[in-house]
Amino acid sequence: MAETREEEMVSGNASGFSDLSDSEFLELEDAQESSGSVSKPGPSSEFPGEDGKPISLQKWKRRLDISSPMEQFHFKYLYVTDLTTQNWCEQQMVYGKEFPGFLTPEKAAILETGASIHLARELEVHDIVTIPIISKEDAWATKFLNILSMIPTLQSEGCIREFPVFGEVEGVLLVGVIDELHYTAKGELELAELKTRKRPLLPLEAQKKKDCFQVSLYKYIFDAMVQGKVTPASLIHHVKLHPEKPLGPSVLRYAQQGGFSVKSLGDLMELGFLSLTLSDLPVIDILKIEYIHQETASVLGTEIVAFEEKEVRSKVQHYMGYWMGHREPQGVDVEEAWKCCRCNYADICEWKKNGGVLRSTLEPQAKKSK
Repeated sequence: MAETREEEMVSGNASGFSDLSDSEFLELEDAQESSGSVSKPGPSSEFPGEDGKPISLQKWKRRLDISSPMEQFHFKYLYVTDLTTQNWCEQQMVYGKEFPGFLTPEKAAILETGASIHLARELEVHDIVTIPIISKEDAWATKFLNILSMIPTLQSEGCIREFPVFGEVEGVLLVGVIDELHYTAKGELELAELKTRKRPLLPLEAQKKKDCFQVSLYKYIFDAMVQGKVTPASLIHHVKLHPEKPLGPSVLRYAQQGGFSVKSLGDLMELGFLSLTLSDLPVIDILKIEYIHQETASVLGTEIVAFEEKEVRSKVQHYMGYWMGHREPQGVDVEEAWKCCRCNYADICEWKKNGGVLRSTLEPQAKKSK
């Protein structure tokens, strides 16, 4: 059920902060489908060791005695896309953090096209208002303003897009943006995730697996939000927010225009959490992924995802083990080594050079046979 364009969304911009909506992320094309030249990380990926021989950036950072990657990268929280990229290849995700902004021109063009398609769909249900922000408190205030503006639409069984979600998972704050929420003819709340494809082909199973994990994470976080399991204290603790700090003039003006009598982020947080828990919003019933061709906008196919909570929790625990510093990053299994063929970091990948899983699993067996 499509809504009119009367609803408005708030878009915030600030140095060092962005929503990083998952709909604006390039979903990597399958390795077999990639084409064109690929740039590689330069000499900066190596540092001099104690013996004068170069060592990798990853080994060099380990020597700094940093307790966890969360501290190493100065992250206060993670995005859902961080974990879904781990699902594809954790080692690739790590190199992506060590070399930020590394993107080939071809993939940048695909990203821009995909973002344009998402924006067009978003504008079908609401206008977008860009508001200057001057602090991280302002940035999070825009999230709560968006939530407060969309809850009434959900209550009236309307369609909303770009719904912010956040919650503590295994001790880490996880943040994301749901593409679309709407109700089916049977009154079930359905999450619809849009994935655009450069070629008119459905993705391989490995890509679908990654996408299914992504929407499952969205449901996991959203359900916790409407069930009152996400607390202001957790958000304040992880992001190091100052809820009593007055809102910036632009954000405050917009909030007042929307009928919200607030002065600080804390006021908006209180309204937002109360609205989420007292509005009787249901949990998500159906998870759907829609794949469309970028050039023709034709639907290539849809996937209905079965939510398996135990499996989701197990994967999250494993991935968070890396972020908390409990283990080293891992590359792909031997049977998925085809992913390395077009990986931008193949030339410097320690996992690949050391034989990855093949070496780590065969060595113990060899010792036992002696």
